[in-house]
Amino acid sequence: MLWLVPGLLNLGNTCFMNSLLQGLSSCPSFIKWLEEFTAQYKTDQNESAEHHCLSLTLLHLLRALSCQEGTEDDVLDASCLLEVLRMYRWQISSFEEQDAHELFHVLTSSLEDERDRQPRVTHLFDVHSLEQPEITQKQISCRTRGCLPPVSNHWKSQHPFHGRLTSNMVCKHCEHQSPVRYDTFDSLSLSIPAVVWGRPMTLDHCLHHFISSESVKDVVCDNCTKIQAEGTLNGQSIENQRTTFVKQLKLGKALRPQFSKTSNYTLKNLPQCLCIHLQRLSWSNQGTPLKRHEHVQFNEFLIMDIYKYRIPVHKSSQNELNQKNSEEITPGTKDGIAVKPSDAEQPSGTKPLFMNGACSSSFLMSSGTFSLAAFPECSSPVYLYRLMAVVVHHGDMHSGHFVTYRRSPPSPKTPLSVSSQWLWISDDTVRKASLQEVLSSSAYLLFYERVHSRVQHQSLELRAEQ
Repeated sequence: MLWLVPGLLNLGNTCFMNSLLQGLSSCPSFIKWLEEFTAQYKTDQNESAEHHCLSLTLLHLLRALSCQEGTEDDVLDASCLLEVLRMYRWQISSFEEQDAHELFHVLTSSLEDERDRQPRVTHLFDVHSLEQPEITQKQISCRTRGCLPPVSNHWKSQHPFHGRLTSNMVCKHCEHQSPVRYDTFDSLSLSIPAVVWGRPMTLDHCLHHFISSESVKDVVCDNCTKIQAEGTLNGQSIENQRTTFVKQLKLGKALRPQFSKTSNYTLKNLPQCLCIHLQRLSWSNQGTPLKRHEHVQFNEFLIMDIYKYRIPVHKSSQNELNQKNSEEITPGTKDGIAVKPSDAEQPSGTKPLFMNGACSSSFLMSSGTFSLAAFPECSSPVYLYRLMAVVVHHGDMHSGHFVTYRRSPPSPKTPLSVSSQWLWISDDTVRKASLQEVLSSSAYLLFYERVHSRVQHQSLELRAEQ
């Protein structure tokens, strides 16, 4: 049976909001996080605060769009979300052309602000409690303001789209590596490289372009300066040595492995939900904005292992890690994906046979599932994502319309399953779509959700029990 979802009323050029809400409602991990995030409001007596709370408003809308809340309406009104955002001092007009990607960052940044307004640590005036962390919340008191409210663990957690970027700088002269720097991201904004005649543009091309190394000139190298100083006479002044560095971005924050039965240091490096933004804005020689209409090929499944940052590991430690992985990983299937034993991650110098966006349909099973056994070098990826929704923009840089392809909600009899049926949604119009139609679209936003292997699920359960 096809489970359709409600459409959304267009309030006057609000297709940008409607398309984004349909995309977010197809990400179960994000809805689950919102449910945990808003759990404290169930005991809140202030109804007006609840009415103006972004997380609660967003949760109610996404649950209704994913058929998790009973509604008899075929078309919903999302004006309540705009009202709440205006309460957060975002000036968003429903009668002007807006961008779905910009609204995505408005929502994530506003959710972070809402989280940061909640009490997260013991009051600094409560010195006695700070010196004795074993004291329970009921025993904590503040001399100036009385008892402190309990601090919920879920307020400390980041939303599932939150990820990290690693910036690596290496001197081309002495090969000295500067301290690794980290930054955060809510979405990956990928530029589309120049098209080569006769070659299709794939998502891999955009990802490789994003992490490709670049030269940065005239950078002070402390190591070169130190080497220069060691070769000079005592007392002679040395100027800072400036050289050219090679800079490269990678995804995730690498943690040093702990070789124990319960360790799994790769699970928190990339986000659970991945939003990819394909930049379609370009500029003409005259300085006028233009839209790029090239089709970027993408797949239902996305492997991100080769784009993740890794710390150089000592050879003996790497052998121990490989031996540990080979003992833990067993053949099996998970979420309709056939897997077989392999190392947890491929060596950084290995070029995988699988290309994101360039996979032949011949590797799809008759049931619509994806056979990773067809790709020996990526047979057991750690960072495997499944496509959940695609936002498409029709038109040019000055006017247009947003539509969404998204998965149909699972049947109530199997709520934990992932539907293979796709829907095409344009505001209040909802119809059935095929996977081929989805993959043929000119994507603007791609929403992926991570698929964990059976081994990773077992490791997470062990960590939770401890």
